[in-house]
Amino acid sequence: MSDFDKIKDDFSPAKAEVSIIPVMSGDMTPKLADEDIPDELPILALRNAVIFPGTIFPIIIGREKSLKLIDAAQKNNSLIGAIPQTDLTIEDPHQEHLSRFGTVVKIVKTFEMPDGTLSAVLHGYKRVELDSIVSYDPYMTGRVHCIEDIEMASDDKDIQVISESLKDVAVSIIKSSNFAPKEAINALMAIDDINFLVNFIATTLEIDEFGSKIELLGMSDMKTRAMELLKVLTKQNELLKFKQEINAKVRSEIDQQQREYFLNNQLKTIQEELGMDDAEDIDKFREQAQKKDWPEEVKTFFLKELAKLEKYNPSSPDYSVQYNYLQFMIDLPWNTVSQDNLDMKHAQKVLDADHYGLENIKDRIIEYLAVLKLKGNMKSPILCLYGPPGVGKTSLGKSIARALGRQYVRVSLGGMHDEAEIRGHRKTYIGALPGRILAGINKAGTSNPVIVLDEIDKLSSDFKGDPSSALLEALDPEQNATFHDNYLDVDYDLSKVLFVTTANNISTVQPALLDRMELINVTGYLEEEKVEIARRYLVPKQLEDHGIDKKALKIDKSALREIVDKYTRESGVRGLDKMIAKIARRTARKMAMEEEYPTTIKKEHLKEYLGLPVADHDKQSGNEAPGVVTGLAWTSVGGEILFIESSVSQGKGALSMTGNLGDVMKESATIGYQYIKAHPEVTGLTYEQFSKLDIHVHVPEGAVPKDGPSAGITMVTSMVSALKNRQIRSHVAMTGEMTLRGRVLPVGGIKEKILAAKRAGVATIVISEDNRKDIEDIKEIYIKGLTFVYVKTISDVLDFVFE
Repeated sequence: MSDFDKIKDDFSPAKAEVSIIPVMSGDMTPKLADEDIPDELPILALRNAVIFPGTIFPIIIGREKSLKLIDAAQKNNSLIGAIPQTDLTIEDPHQEHLSRFGTVVKIVKTFEMPDGTLSAVLHGYKRVELDSIVSYDPYMTGRVHCIEDIEMASDDKDIQVISESLKDVAVSIIKSSNFAPKEAINALMAIDDINFLVNFIATTLEIDEFGSKIELLGMSDMKTRAMELLKVLTKQNELLKFKQEINAKVRSEIDQQQREYFLNNQLKTIQEELGMDDAEDIDKFREQAQKKDWPEEVKTFFLKELAKLEKYNPSSPDYSVQYNYLQFMIDLPWNTVSQDNLDMKHAQKVLDADHYGLENIKDRIIEYLAVLKLKGNMKSPILCLYGPPGVGKTSLGKSIARALGRQYVRVSLGGMHDEAEIRGHRKTYIGALPGRILAGINKAGTSNPVIVLDEIDKLSSDFKGDPSSALLEALDPEQNATFHDNYLDVDYDLSKVLFVTTANNISTVQPALLDRMELINVTGYLEEEKVEIARRYLVPKQLEDHGIDKKALKIDKSALREIVDKYTRESGVRGLDKMIAKIARRTARKMAMEEEYPTTIKKEHLKEYLGLPVADHDKQSGNEAPGVVTGLAWTSVGGEILFIESSVSQGKGALSMTGNLGDVMKESATIGYQYIKAHPEVTGLTYEQFSKLDIHVHVPEGAVPKDGPSAGITMVTSMVSALKNRQIRSHVAMTGEMTLRGRVLPVGGIKEKILAAKRAGVATIVISEDNRKDIEDIKEIYIKGLTFVYVKTISDVLDFVFE
């Protein structure tokens, strides 16, 4: 049943269109003698309403029997017995559901309400007691007898006090509640008859306990009825005042946060009803926190943050931010670590299977395992693998992880310019994320993965911060046990992580960051090593990638050597891998089209599969002309040979330079020129002859920027050769910086330069005496077939090349 239907059947006072009828005083109420009231009356059952004698009260008619009764009473102008219903839940009441006492009433007026229901205004006359119900159809009819009221005497001295007390309490209740219009106060104060006042108040005011009204109706003594009514109203008035005091106190004490908390509780109740309760998420987090293996201070912090989540509205942005933050804290591995495989033979086997050569880095990993096996626990080293592209630095990190039995995480730093990429964003921002390091650890699921920070030399900085400075803490073994990520906002232990960084050129890495890492030079490969790498790793990989059976295609060793020598000019093997992939693609095409193809690719097949060889411009051409000298240079992609060309013409003793040279290289040329000018005897000319000649120095490939001091002795030798008009020894290359006094200084990148010299067919290398230790540190396989001439001054250089 709807609330509206219940109201209709309750016969409650009409609240909307029908106001309380103007009060009639006791003197204005017509008197009815007992003989005027029949013994049998139509019985109207009232719900939530009690009508007292002398009062007028509007009700709404809803039940079918009641409608028939009102219709018949109006036609016959007959009296009705209005009996309160004690059991309000009964739709079709019988005698046992009715009160013993009621009131004889007469219909004053009936009218239809706007919603189609019938409203009747009833006037109460006299109290009656119900003896029995005679019939129930078409409506109830019952036998009644009248009950006389014992009215208060006019000379009773308590009348005035009782009357004023009743009025005061009634007025207070009307003011404190909204069930009656304020005009009722004026009507109430105008009543002088104490008997009518009691009946009017008892009828009009809503009393919390409906049974109390029925008890009042049963009381014959008006004074007793008045005192009991005063008692009931006083109690109700005190309750209303108490509620008001509590509401006022609560309103004054509740601040904005408490108000939101109160509303959130209400919202929570609504959400529970709608099935949108978030308590399940809170309980899940709390349960996971109890099972999580993490530091006690982190657990305490987590529970505080969880308490914040409980206060947030699930539909607010703050809720989702806090929820994601707590989920990230739970997901982090904290004290969870993977078990290291300390079998050093296994580690050596894995490293050898994945990479050819690179003995120094393999030895370092085996040493780390040995210490870990003896000590049981140690801070992980921070390794920096630097060298030219394509030599296997990044893939080496994956092999290290496989050898140790750890998870592998790769973080690319190339082009990164925002510090937040390392340290994370503040979690207060919508869309905030943790730094790349913690995100990688979270993805790995353990606190001791191998993390490869790739291309650390390609970091940049701008107004958003310097990522390389943010890495200082992460890559410092003394600090990273308390690494602070802005998003997590709690210290995290990175000391168990094995960091491996890679770089091509460590000169661009911040010195403070470089100091924290253990540098390991991963140099380029010899031709023999490249052929072996191709045979063992690259060819099988490309055959598998292209779906070709190993027995269906082989590449001859001589063909591999030709590819290395003629089709790729690099320190690493990335270009070699591309050439092998090209052969595999051509073969796959022939196989798919069912064409004939050679099962073994030989040297003579390369032109068909790869085209013409690439230009071998860096092949040493023998220094066949005066003024042409071969130098050795180091670049970020490995070693290269460099040709220095000089020409002499009549002039005023000027020096000019071309070839896109940097400032340092121009200074080297100027120093060389000034040395020759100060010592013209090295050229066989007098000062006067020298001062009438212009010298032009050019370094080919003018589109390529060149810089550095290591071409100092090469430039001097080139200028002297041009001035002497005499070529130097064939198959000679040189590298070294020269001072103004003619001393030859050591240079770096020796191994890369040696590899470049071997690729170019150089037989002899002129190098500073101070670089002898670097040569002795290089394995014999790299310097096999080369002759080294160690010099201290430029005179030693010139004596050798022109001998």
